[in-house]
Amino acid sequence: MSVMDFKKNTDVDFPHHAYAANDQKEIDLLGLLDILLAAKKRIAAMTFAFALAGLVVAFLLPQKWTSKSVITPAEQTQWNPLRQMLVSLQVLDIDAKVSRGDVFNLFIKKFQSQSLLEEYMTSSPYVMAQLTEADVDPLELHRAVVNISDRMKAVDNTLAKDADKAPYASWTLSFTAPTAGDAQAVLEGYIKYISSLVEQETMQNIRNQVALKTKMVEQQLELDRVRLTNAHNTNLQRLNYSLKVANAAGIKKPVYSNGQAVKDDPDYSVALGADGIAQKLQIEKNLKDVAELNADFQNREYYLTQLQKLSFDDVDIEPFKYQLSPSMPIKKDGPGKALIIVLAAFIGGLLACGSVLLREAMRSRRPHVQSAAE
Repeated sequence: MSVMDFKKNTDVDFPHHAYAANDQKEIDLLGLLDILLAAKKRIAAMTFAFALAGLVVAFLLPQKWTSKSVITPAEQTQWNPLRQMLVSLQVLDIDAKVSRGDVFNLFIKKFQSQSLLEEYMTSSPYVMAQLTEADVDPLELHRAVVNISDRMKAVDNTLAKDADKAPYASWTLSFTAPTAGDAQAVLEGYIKYISSLVEQETMQNIRNQVALKTKMVEQQLELDRVRLTNAHNTNLQRLNYSLKVANAAGIKKPVYSNGQAVKDDPDYSVALGADGIAQKLQIEKNLKDVAELNADFQNREYYLTQLQKLSFDDVDIEPFKYQLSPSMPIKKDGPGKALIIVLAAFIGGLLACGSVLLREAMRSRRPHVQSAAE
């Protein structure tokens, strides 16, 4: 065979040949639709089964309801009784150093305290309702309290996006529970519990300062009374000696009454004369209280009386102002039952269609595999 004959035989007439390989790669959408329609009962059954499974899952998922509250520092009108008391303390020279910002920060600090939260939860009926046994294991109780405590949160709203545009600082307090009523009750109860602790601690600090001041004034008065008593006794003794000296010197009347010039004794004065010294001595002896003629001592006694009259029983401290009181949740957290069912049915439908198409693909592939093997 010549070279020309070989080239002539190997030439391919492309326009008269079909593209078999490309035909096999084309997707027949109508054919796939016919396959799915033929297996519609199977697809519908699988979709319905997944929808039922989604319904079961929706009912088995734990319910979560979150109660929220928004608080800000207390306003001036809320502190009017306390401010009046603070004015009385300042008049008595007691600096209580109590401010609305400090009390609000103390409330947030205690609200975020894990130990206080566990202490409240331990005595809360809500926690006891979670434990059905009469004799509760301490370890189990602690574990339950810790798990529940994780649902109590306090968030500083100033850290949120665009918080610098807010005209005031605020915090959001929240608690999540299986029921809406429990969420609201626990959050409201814990806020009141912390408020009570803050009020007690703040008032106790003020009482401690007043008690310290009162104790100091009492001890000063006691020392002053001892000093006055010693001075009174010393004065009586000097008057006795002066009386003896005046009698010995024969001075009965005051020396300045008759124009005499006498150099008085620096230790035992005789200028009043024996009669005057005797009268002064009698007056000193008749004094029932050594502080009777001491105005400074009486002023401090009055100051002590005013300190002892201070009362804080009618003063209430409000650490914060509600912008939103603990709310009753109207919508549970997470996806709703309808959404879960729809998603489950959608996934079931996708899996059913996929399984039908995969089965048909495997079935159509078998003849090609057998022919290739032959």
